[in-house]
Amino acid sequence: MQGQTKSVSFDGREIKLTTGRFAPQAGGSVMIECGDTSVLVTATRSTGREGVDFLPLMCDYEERLYAAGRIPGSFMRREGRPPERATLISRLIDRPMRPLFPGWMRDDIQVVATCLSLDERVPADVLAVTGASMATLMAGIPFQGPMAAVRVGLLGDDFVLNPSYREIERGDLDLVVAGTPDGVVMVEAGANQLSEQDVIEAIDFGYEAITELINAQKEVLKDSGIKQEMPEAPQVDDTISNYLDKNCTKSISEVLKNFDQTKEERDNKIEEIKTSISSKIDGLKDDNAVKKSLSSNSKLLDNSYKALTKKLMRDQIIKEGKRVDGRELNEVREIHADAAVLPNRVHGSALFQRGLTQVLSTATLGTPSDAQEMDDLNPNTDKTYIHHYNFPPYSVGETRPMRTPGRREVGHGALAERALIPVLPAKDTFPYVLRVVSEVLSSNGSTSMASVCGSTLALMDAGVPLKAPVGGAAMGLIKEGKEVKILTDIQGIEDFLGDMDFKVAGTEKGITALQMDMKITGLPIKTIGEAINQALPARTHILGKMLEAIDTPKENLSPHAPRLLSFRIDPELIGTVIGPGGRTIKGITERTNTKIDIEDGGIVTIASHDGAAAEEAQRIIEGLTRKVHEGEIFSGSITRIIPIGAFVEILPGKEGMIHISQLSEARVEKVEDVVKVGDQVTVRVREIDNRGRINLSLRGVPQHGGANNYPEPTPTPVAPLT
Repeated sequence: MQGQTKSVSFDGREIKLTTGRFAPQAGGSVMIECGDTSVLVTATRSTGREGVDFLPLMCDYEERLYAAGRIPGSFMRREGRPPERATLISRLIDRPMRPLFPGWMRDDIQVVATCLSLDERVPADVLAVTGASMATLMAGIPFQGPMAAVRVGLLGDDFVLNPSYREIERGDLDLVVAGTPDGVVMVEAGANQLSEQDVIEAIDFGYEAITELINAQKEVLKDSGIKQEMPEAPQVDDTISNYLDKNCTKSISEVLKNFDQTKEERDNKIEEIKTSISSKIDGLKDDNAVKKSLSSNSKLLDNSYKALTKKLMRDQIIKEGKRVDGRELNEVREIHADAAVLPNRVHGSALFQRGLTQVLSTATLGTPSDAQEMDDLNPNTDKTYIHHYNFPPYSVGETRPMRTPGRREVGHGALAERALIPVLPAKDTFPYVLRVVSEVLSSNGSTSMASVCGSTLALMDAGVPLKAPVGGAAMGLIKEGKEVKILTDIQGIEDFLGDMDFKVAGTEKGITALQMDMKITGLPIKTIGEAINQALPARTHILGKMLEAIDTPKENLSPHAPRLLSFRIDPELIGTVIGPGGRTIKGITERTNTKIDIEDGGIVTIASHDGAAAEEAQRIIEGLTRKVHEGEIFSGSITRIIPIGAFVEILPGKEGMIHISQLSEARVEKVEDVVKVGDQVTVRVREIDNRGRINLSLRGVPQHGGANNYPEPTPTPVAPLT
């Protein structure tokens, strides 16, 4: 069964969409391919469940390690829980898809993208996003697409479309743009402190490519004989809406315009109005149309009341330019920031609060062996900077079971992580593995950006030499017809009832991370550019408040943080340091009570809470790897004696032998007649044989005695001892 294939070419790369061949019982399916990367995407719809008043959309990205010719490393030797990157790609698919389903849709919809083959030059994530749109359209599910996604990189001064993994790593930008014919619907980006204008141009560049993929999907639908139709929305009984509009509009508006109240007071008053109107409805006569309408839908009152509150809040912003807390549209909430809020057993800590949103961030310094191993299809196999985000129920005044982190927690943690990566010190100057944990203690909007701010402060408190502090704010948007209002630093109700959540993080120099999600079907580039530019003065203001808490990284690490000493050795001598079966390196660690990591490139990192112990371990390793030359003079200690000679430790961990004939100018009957174990002697390197053994001599060498005075080697430093 061949199916139908449509190809799209741009920037010398071809993307193929094959329909009608795979997964015939799925509602719709497409195999989307580029290079040797192949992703099968299916979309299936089931009848809605009774009582569901939201869109139950499930988007899943599945990795199969056979796609890269690998066998899973777990005990079961099969894929288990999705790795973090798979969870993030699932979110990447969900975010541009969700706003494109009609608001009345209540059927179960599941989109499954499975990576079947991976070309290391072609990431699978953006293919999966585009494939999700195509599969949904093929399934005949009501959907306001087509939608497509591309990745944009920046190498030098040139934008690159759908760059390879290596190009992403080398470049200054990793931007994913998803869009529809109506405009951009999702943005996800990490950037190396790029200017606002560069980022806007990159989004525009990506959207131009998206239009080609959108047209290709339309052609596939036409060739398949599938007509894209949007069914009429089900008839809604507006009896309740009209009743609430008549009886609640004035009282709700008065609450929304009372700028002197707290969030809790406002929420309570709005809830009181709802309770009051519900009581009035209960007191109406049994044959009243309002009660009859409610009897057929138990959630109709809640939904209608929420819709009225949303309309009144949005009207207040559009018509009066005032938000529910009285702020101007471009005004940031009050900020409080403190560093070192926990004892120094925690290596670094900070508390950041903006309005009612409060985040406690902690930083922990670890050794290279603490890097997180990534068992997924991405070529990068470990992480040396890790950010974890926790959102307990008490942060919003609720109770619920405490579970493992969900997709939201993983996604917010990844965004905050991405925002800090461009300003972290280079690995060869600060070789620590870093973990930051952000605990959301109170949430009222923009907790991910508060985590960015808290992370920066905690890392500076831990003594991490950041290139620049990073701050962030979430931008919102209200769109009614042609009227558009952009909001700075949105709070919870503005996120919930608004049309956009656009998070912008960066330094004073430029942007480091972006994440934009929409609740409408797309925005023009001009509006997105206005939001990005409006975020700049907010970010500058926030950074100023942060620097009042701590303006530079601490010079000294916590006494409870490990001390790392790094230096470079010849990679060919790594085996010498490790020794047979690891005996040599184990002996060094036991002797000095240190932790030693050696990378393939020859960088040795020694971790210890005792600086002198770390220096001793360094001397031993440098002694083992220092090249000895004939004719050099060393002072050392006799370590052992055998009938034909004596061994001398000329460098830490490195011995040579004095043959009995080289102990004296005169004939020596017994080695012990000249030296004994523990004697300090000065020797000359007589020769180094073809097996690397060092032969020494005492003949003709003046003896100084006294303490061991090993010649100091000249190492190549990578990082100083802190």
